Amino acid sequence: MLLARVTALPKEKQQPNLLLAAAKYLFGTARDWPQFRERVESHWDAVQVVMLARRTQTNEPARCATLLPLLALLPQPLALLEVGASAGLCLLPDKYAYDYDGHLVGPTKDDANAPLFHCIANDATPLPKKNIEVVWRAGLDLNPLDVRADGDVRWLHALVWPGEGEREKLLDQALAVARADPPRIGQGDLRHDLAPLAASAPKDATLVIFHSAVLNYVADAGEREAFVRQMQATRARWISNEGVGFYDLGIARAWPAGSYFILALDGKAVARTESHGASIEWFA
Repeated sequence: MLLARVTALPKEKQQPNLLLAAAKYLFGTARDWPQFRERVESHWDAVQVVMLARRTQTNEPARCATLLPLLALLPQPLALLEVGASAGLCLLPDKYAYDYDGHLVGPTKDDANAPLFHCIANDATPLPKKNIEVVWRAGLDLNPLDVRADGDVRWLHALVWPGEGEREKLLDQALAVARADPPRIGQGDLRHDLAPLAASAPKDATLVIFHSAVLNYVADAGEREAFVRQMQATRARWISNEGVGFYDLGIARAWPAGSYFILALDGKAVARTESHGASIEWFA
């Protein structure tokens, strides 16, 4: 019954994470499978409304810990433009604190309330001595989330898997930072609306267009390839943090199974990262 209802949804909505998040958003975390099934089947109309209205747009600010070493290598100051920005929490790397196995990097401006992200880094990783300088930031998303809207904040919490209390705590801290100065997030599609937003960035800063876990939502391979060509032709520096296989990075190396991304600069792979920012393995 439940499987039949899910498969009756539009194809792009037939996502396990979307179903699980909708149930958590509406009812909280179920104690077991029977309770989860009973809740979803008894209130399917409400679950369906949420699934049709929402997207799986997890905003994982801890990924900034794996982006920071690469961002710090670029000429400062930076203008950051995130594709698939969700609520824009990954647009604030300079406002967070980091602990790389005891190597501490604080926010550019001291903030005792800044979240502290822990990240395991290998010896080859070029850990920065200080945080980056950001003079402009903007995001693009099909369905931007507002850090000041209770419903959007509840949805971000619903996308955190049950039992990951530390992730929820850090999410709350990052949201508090974002509310103090909400990043600009425009509604639009990376395939059509990126160029006008990029053109508004200041010319005296290094423009960095970046994205994490976004290309898996561009189902058509031809559209992904067109986006890659667009990025290769831009004046900006391009940082991608995506799963293996969404475009050709010349990766010949194999790793054990796990939840990993490949971090790349201008289409060249530089590191392997854990998908939620817990580790970075820089390629020597």
